[in-house]
Amino acid sequence: MTAMIDFHQLLAAYQTARRDLLAEREPSGHWLGRLSSSALSTATAASALAIVAGNVREEPRRQAYRDLAARAVAWLAGCQNADGGWGDTDRSFSSIATTMLVEAAFHLAGAAKEYAALLDGARDYIEAQGGITALRRRYGRDHTFAVPILTNCALAAQVSWREVPSLPFELACLPHAMFRFLRLPVVSYALPALVAVGQARFFHRWPRNPLVWLVRRLAVRRSLRMLESMQPPSGGYLEAIPLTSFVVMSLASTGRAEHAVARRGVGFLLDTVRTDGSWPIDTNLAVWNTTLSVGALAAASGDVGALGCLDWLLDAQHRGVHPFTHAAPGGWGWNDAPGAVPDADDTSGALLALQILLNSGGQQHRARVEEAALAGLDWLLEMQNADGGWPTFCRGWGKLPFDRSGTDLTAHAIRALHAWQHWFPSRDIDRAIRDGLDYLAAEQRADGSWCPLWFANQYHSAEENPIYGTARVLLAYRDLGLIESEPAQRGLAWLAGGGAILPSPSGRGAGGEGDRVSTPDAPSPGRSPGALSAFRPLPPIPNPQSPLPSVEETALAIEALLADPTNPTLVPATEEAIQWLLDAVAAGRHRQPAPIGLYFAKLGYYEQVYPLVFAVGALGRALRHYTPAAEDH
Repeated sequence: MTAMIDFHQLLAAYQTARRDLLAEREPSGHWLGRLSSSALSTATAASALAIVAGNVREEPRRQAYRDLAARAVAWLAGCQNADGGWGDTDRSFSSIATTMLVEAAFHLAGAAKEYAALLDGARDYIEAQGGITALRRRYGRDHTFAVPILTNCALAAQVSWREVPSLPFELACLPHAMFRFLRLPVVSYALPALVAVGQARFFHRWPRNPLVWLVRRLAVRRSLRMLESMQPPSGGYLEAIPLTSFVVMSLASTGRAEHAVARRGVGFLLDTVRTDGSWPIDTNLAVWNTTLSVGALAAASGDVGALGCLDWLLDAQHRGVHPFTHAAPGGWGWNDAPGAVPDADDTSGALLALQILLNSGGQQHRARVEEAALAGLDWLLEMQNADGGWPTFCRGWGKLPFDRSGTDLTAHAIRALHAWQHWFPSRDIDRAIRDGLDYLAAEQRADGSWCPLWFANQYHSAEENPIYGTARVLLAYRDLGLIESEPAQRGLAWLAGGGAILPSPSGRGAGGEGDRVSTPDAPSPGRSPGALSAFRPLPPIPNPQSPLPSVEETALAIEALLADPTNPTLVPATEEAIQWLLDAVAAGRHRQPAPIGLYFAKLGYYEQVYPLVFAVGALGRALRHYTPAAEDH
């Protein structure tokens, strides 16, 4: 044990973080978590309800929807940044996409005059950023989010329908197996938007080509039936507020507010609104939060005891073909709601958690766990792409964001396959792991880092999060006993000094991850209204004129660096980061989440459970290394 880390402070910090994480459990033993309220989600929901209110007959319903839209815009009015724009969360830089959607919501809700001053600031921000050109530049050739945003703005008469590209919704009538070959302009999870938004564009601005008009006119009913078949009982596509809102507003704007899809979608919005009038991006990340928590609690000793979430996790496994992506049985989605879609990251996390729970007193459930694990392994093996990596939802779909292979997904899948390799020896597993490692080696950047698909950092010039990506990949090398390999050592060197850890000149962020990422030109937020204060008081964050370290990223880097704890070149950086984390926990900063989560289409979020989970995992690993030997007591 080195002299820098005080064991008693380490133990106290671990016990504090562990206690706080365990306190977040639901009665069934799992972790529901709480996603940040989202200005983008709130804006799209307000727009949808306002449009529906203008297209339903019953006055009580119309007034209820209008009142809810008014509450939403009132919440939005309290979240505007000093630069006139809105960020994805109350801790996020302003975004062209979110600001355009918020502006549209104010107009559709009939609140433009009431909030004229705010809208003047929003218009100044949008014009300064480049308007529609900037929006298109942000999303490139991926129409998944750009076209729905422009459709929402066109419905609010803020842009011309000429600016809204048409979407080939008629292709949704083809067999699902063909989609991967069609090179659609949207990613796999966005088929509901392809249909509903595509139809809205079709009805509001007919194509000039008579043949195209005829084909699309004939495809309206059939594609609408497909849209209905994909809608889960909750009414929420992917359990996501923005996607569902885009579908609802598109149908309602074409006179179909009373259609079953629109009515169920409205029901979902009513069920997910928060008491302050805001919406999160999704209902919750319960499966993801639970599997992360199980892994973090196992970091100290490998035994998590009787957490009581085993049955819940087993019940969350999908047992049939999913109607949304046609995914085979055996995978897990991000929560246990029917609208969640099986994906590689959550299936990998569930497989890792099941083994921990089985080895922590769950032997009486061994037969059921093994059956579930075998189905999950088969599902993962079938998902691997030809490049050796793992995508999120659909194998071989395309190259658009969130459909291509990802380093974080691949590293997670490799860990899951390896964890069960001795239970179910298989040449298929051996080959899949080798191909996955080849993919990771090929994706490593020249500086030694890896960039993930599902996490971001708003201070990074490209909004990437190489700290998260590198840490996650290094855990795969650790689990496979390959931490001494050349790619792993390069990644460790990058974390320790090549790009991640650097003491702040002011001392404010010394040792904290994030100090070396570059700051974009985007202005900083003006204030933090504390939209989640009803859940847990959080102090306002300062205006970040320079990158601030986060508990999440620092903890992730610590756990990765401790994969090679005796490497003398890593020890100084590792211990400096550990000390920063110890001080952060002592000050209660492990309960202050940072907006590092990345949802669909570059939509940022934060999750209340993340800093607790990652702090427990890092401190647990540190305890393994720094606990004094028995003879020292």
